[in-house]
Amino acid sequence: MLMVSLARKRELTQAQAVLLITIGLQLTLDKSLVLGPKYVLIVLELLLIFGIGITTPLKHSLGARLRRDFSLALIAIITLANGASMVLVANDLIHGASVAGRELIFAAFAIFVTNIIIFSLWYWEIDSPGLTGVYKHDTKPKFLFPQMQYKVEETKGWEPAYFDYLYLSTTNSAAFSPTDALPLTHDTKALMGLQAFISLLTVVLVTARAVNILG
Repeated sequence: MLMVSLARKRELTQAQAVLLITIGLQLTLDKSLVLGPKYVLIVLELLLIFGIGITTPLKHSLGARLRRDFSLALIAIITLANGASMVLVANDLIHGASVAGRELIFAAFAIFVTNIIIFSLWYWEIDSPGLTGVYKHDTKPKFLFPQMQYKVEETKGWEPAYFDYLYLSTTNSAAFSPTDALPLTHDTKALMGLQAFISLLTVVLVTARAVNILG
């Protein structure tokens, strides 16, 4: 039980770290590439992170429900904010704008990294305890990891942690396809397909803009 608790705490620490990285990346975006006031969104995200932190130790049903609501709201807000920034960056890359070309490329890179973090949180949330702390993986796994297929002592009782989902999200963004774990449901296939499409669109637009700048 203590080992599970320590592992869970380590996962939450990793997730909090990448969430703070996400907020840092949002701070680097030009205000014209953010939908609405930038700092209002960041304050809201910090409040939700704080809400998740204070409800994590609570074991009763109200604490779990609040944690789940905070978690899903946080991930959804970051997803929508990053999607809006992606649309604004794509529009500027295609049609040209007051934002310098190099700034647009840096913004696209920030969106690309944020996209990796966002989908790692979604995968973690739907397949594992996630930020909500609700265990789901034992009943209906959404991903088939290599360790789940090996019948050896080293992988006996193995369960994916947040880092596994972060790696899954990174490889899916880089290769535009699953390279580590395979999606088992239509929902996870749709999520991975959407992530791959956003990543491909970002890379194509940035490449086109970079060629234009260098040319």
